Amino acid sequence: MPDGSAALEDVDNLTPERRRDKIRALAKRYATVPLSVRTSDLPKRAASGLVMLVVAGSAIFAGGLIRDLFFAAIGLICFAELVRLIWRGTRNALGRIVGITLGAVYIGYAVWLLMQINSMPVLLLLIGVVIMVDTFAYFFGRSIGGPKIAPRISPSKTWAGLFGGAVGATLAVGLPLALNWPPFAGPDAMPSLLLFAPLLAVVAQAGDFFESWLKRKAAMKDSSNLIPGHGGVFDRIDGLIPVVIVVGSLMVFSL
Repeated sequence: MPDGSAALEDVDNLTPERRRDKIRALAKRYATVPLSVRTSDLPKRAASGLVMLVVAGSAIFAGGLIRDLFFAAIGLICFAELVRLIWRGTRNALGRIVGITLGAVYIGYAVWLLMQINSMPVLLLLIGVVIMVDTFAYFFGRSIGGPKIAPRISPSKTWAGLFGGAVGATLAVGLPLALNWPPFAGPDAMPSLLLFAPLLAVVAQAGDFFESWLKRKAAMKDSSNLIPGHGGVFDRIDGLIPVVIVVGSLMVFSL
């Protein structure tokens, strides 16, 4: 077995968060880590996800101004975290201006689309899909492991995790279809959503990779520490933003 001491020589210049990730990666490489340890923070992540789902669901059920203010508040917090990542990720003034401008368009457009979707079941389904993708991808990735998708951008993302995300998205979409919940009942229920669900998992993962790239550029593990087990708001909705852009654009601009 190769000596892992040499691999620790380059950790001194890393931030504390990145140093911790490096040491964990080396531990996994040179030692067998029990499944219970690898998934030890899953209950915390699941509990946080449930709380966020309840809060978001309550705002959506309230509707009207409360719902739109909730979307706007989440968007502003997410944008502030994105600005922080960009500011720490580059010292180039032009790069900062361009990045912040594009980030404002990216997040602002998603928030605007959310405000245009008046179907409560559709909004809840979008949120449920992303939560299921994140939870299943995390569990499959940690429990199965295997080849990485893009280790230089996000060392923890595996193909097994992507498959798990597709399973989670399919379950999230399949449940209302199977139970014939309005507006997912009848011949016009678009059962093709089941085929569309894995694509949504890929879209959500793309949003996750985008934020992971920003965090790597900024040498930060999380966008903030607001949410236990998840980091910041941007960490939690990085997959929701592109999903809303794709689905929302199809709904709002469909003829």
